[in-house]
Amino acid sequence: MWAPPTDAPAVHWRRDTSLMTDGGNSVERVRAALQEAGHPDTIEAFPDGTRRAQDAAAAVGCTVAQIAKSIVLRAGDQVVLIMTSGANRVDVEKISRALGVKAKPADGRWVRDTTGFAIGGVAPLGHIGRPRVFIDADLMMLDPIWAAAGSPRHVFRSTPSELVRLTGGTIADVKEE
Repeated sequence: MWAPPTDAPAVHWRRDTSLMTDGGNSVERVRAALQEAGHPDTIEAFPDGTRRAQDAAAAVGCTVAQIAKSIVLRAGDQVVLIMTSGANRVDVEKISRALGVKAKPADGRWVRDTTGFAIGGVAPLGHIGRPRVFIDADLMMLDPIWAAAGSPRHVFRSTPSELVRLTGGTIADVKEE
């Protein structure tokens, strides 16, 4: 059975469901987690939205590959967060093998209930629980990268090494061939 990383700062895994009511509170939860982790507040808002990787890339002026796309899977009751390059699709079977249990795509309500974020705004940190995190090895070759910041209209700029530090994630080959 997987255990949360012991060296990951607890601030990244808050259980405060009072902050789940709207995107603004979700964004502030991400902002607080970034600041408490010593990461600069690089959150930017884009009124036209950044829900899809293509939208986010157009908004920030980067390649689609530089978008750290959040994919939430469900392995029983375990939240599995895959941070993948916006240019890639996740191979769920690879994740299932890495976990040792069957993973499947999560529905929107379960994602919100277990992460505190709506689909399109799932950040890599600031979750209400502690997800198991995998980071696409392809992201490690890109700098900077941009990830969702709690709403479908907010993203933050970071680096691949910071993403690993912030999440305690495992770097893995997660993409479909």
